[in-house]
Amino acid sequence: MEFRYAILSDIKQMQVVRHRVKENRLSNPDLVPDEDVAHYIIVKGKGWVCEVEDQVVGFSIVDLQDKSIWALFVDPAFAEKGIGKELHRLMLSWYFEQTKETVVLGTAPNTRAEQFYKYQGWAQVGNYPNGEIKFEMTYEDWNHRSRK
Repeated sequence: MEFRYAILSDIKQMQVVRHRVKENRLSNPDLVPDEDVAHYIIVKGKGWVCEVEDQVVGFSIVDLQDKSIWALFVDPAFAEKGIGKELHRLMLSWYFEQTKETVVLGTAPNTRAEQFYKYQGWAQVGNYPNGEIKFEMTYEDWNHRSRK
């Protein structure tokens, strides 16, 4: 397994991973075009990928401008191998090196993602109008957690 920053040529494989997930599926894959992914990893923030045998099997993207997690997905065939946890660590470490501002994310209730974020120390702070759970991570909470 290799973890590294995402680059533009990774986007096609990132999209494949995005469409393989069983939870938090897009009703219409065209809602997140390649141009949007490029904008997030180049302009708005940064992305990371995990590769196994030259195939992207997971990725994460943080939006530094809007102070939010935009994506964290792992191919279901590679679940439970620590990939999501490492992508999460890399993403938040980088984010909190850039700013001490609280970061937020939304995820569907009653999903593996909800449990993952709770386990990673995210605080549930409400719900978005679309029904997703709103989580936040403060600099202090991340700093405390990352020292363990």
